[in-house]
Amino acid sequence: VVKDMGLKEPYIGFTEIVSGEIAEDIASYYAKSEQIPTLCALGVLVDIDYSCKGAGGVIIQLLPYASEDTTAILERNAEHLKNLSGLFGEGKSCQDILKLALQDIPYDIFDEIPVAYRCDCSRQRTARALIGLGRSEVEEILREQGRAELQCHFCGQKYIFEREECEEL
Repeated sequence: VVKDMGLKEPYIGFTEIVSGEIAEDIASYYAKSEQIPTLCALGVLVDIDYSCKGAGGVIIQLLPYASEDTTAILERNAEHLKNLSGLFGEGKSCQDILKLALQDIPYDIFDEIPVAYRCDCSRQRTARALIGLGRSEVEEILREQGRAELQCHFCGQKYIFEREECEEL
């Protein structure tokens, strides 16, 4: 689990994979590691050319002291989310899916925030990772390749450090 909370470095931890289904594993992580009861449903709709036609998910976390009735309703409503990719295929909007997830639970939408995949990697952060390898490891990379090339595992951005840059680190 990598959790970036906007601090200097992201939190990195490990959790047991319980089923191999990402949504179930995420819900298990929250229940066991953070003690937050969580409903998680994820779906990806793959087009006939194998491209991603639609993808999304729902995460609902119970607040402390949530009633057992609310918990029971959410558990019932989770059944409506089992085929989330099918809902995308039917053209369901986020609001439509929210209505299914929170059916029979009063709610207000008080804010909408656009979501986008953004990676906060940087050359400076990557340089710190390179330093973390240790001088002998960096020297070995330079002997073999003449420069150090690092790639962000999240966004794929490549950072190349020439020999001179590596010597200054």
